[in-house]
Amino acid sequence: MSKLLNDVRILVTRPAHQAENLCQLLEDQGGIAIRFPTLAIATLENKQEIQAGLAQWVSYQWLIFISANAVTMHSYYSDDDKIKKLNSVKIAAIGKATAEALLLAGLPVDLVPEHGYNSEAVLAMAAMQKMQGQRCLIVRGLGGREELATILRSRGAIVDYLEVYQRIMPSSDSSQVNILLAQNKLDVITVTSAAALQNLLIMLDVQYHQRLFLAPLIVVSDRIRRIAADIGFKRIAVTNSPSDVAILETVKMCVTGGLAWPN
Repeated sequence: MSKLLNDVRILVTRPAHQAENLCQLLEDQGGIAIRFPTLAIATLENKQEIQAGLAQWVSYQWLIFISANAVTMHSYYSDDDKIKKLNSVKIAAIGKATAEALLLAGLPVDLVPEHGYNSEAVLAMAAMQKMQGQRCLIVRGLGGREELATILRSRGAIVDYLEVYQRIMPSSDSSQVNILLAQNKLDVITVTSAAALQNLLIMLDVQYHQRLFLAPLIVVSDRIRRIAADIGFKRIAVTNSPSDVAILETVKMCVTGGLAWPN
């Protein structure tokens, strides 16, 4: 029986440990998922620093987790019974996937945006408006955006960081993707972060960049869309959310002509 994505080749650039569900959804619809991770998540060699940071959690009013990786990259959260029993500290998640990771780790979630999945969505919540004197610990990867901390500080909060993982560029064989580009057989590209997009360009041969820019690109935020447009991508679609189901639905719209591309 014919399926909607029959023989459509879709490049999946998610980190390997997060890509399989999306690949399965695409393949269930007849698509050919090209697994090409352009980002990897690695632990930082700072176990003592992390444990020291965890010991200070009781001194904060808010713990804000920036991603599911901030929860899953270390077992210190679930191993420390004191953390589970904290009553004075509230825990915020940047989005639903992060909230699910926290719950799986045995940690309560006090705040998660109903709509949106970024710093702006958290900052728009009523609980984040009157922050004078509130101590906040942002748990995140190494580096990253500063907007959340900057605005919280402007509202009177005292903000610290606990960095528990790093984003690195993996060693992936790019020959298959280069060949598909050379043959104009790469139908759709999916990218879920700015770092993954930038690494994609580095990992592929420069001679194929112009062909890459012409392929439909599906991203999960308007911020990534703007970065992609500045780089040179011509046809960019933004999903309704970063979930695998939302990416799948946007791929379907892309393939069936449900998206209007610029001429």
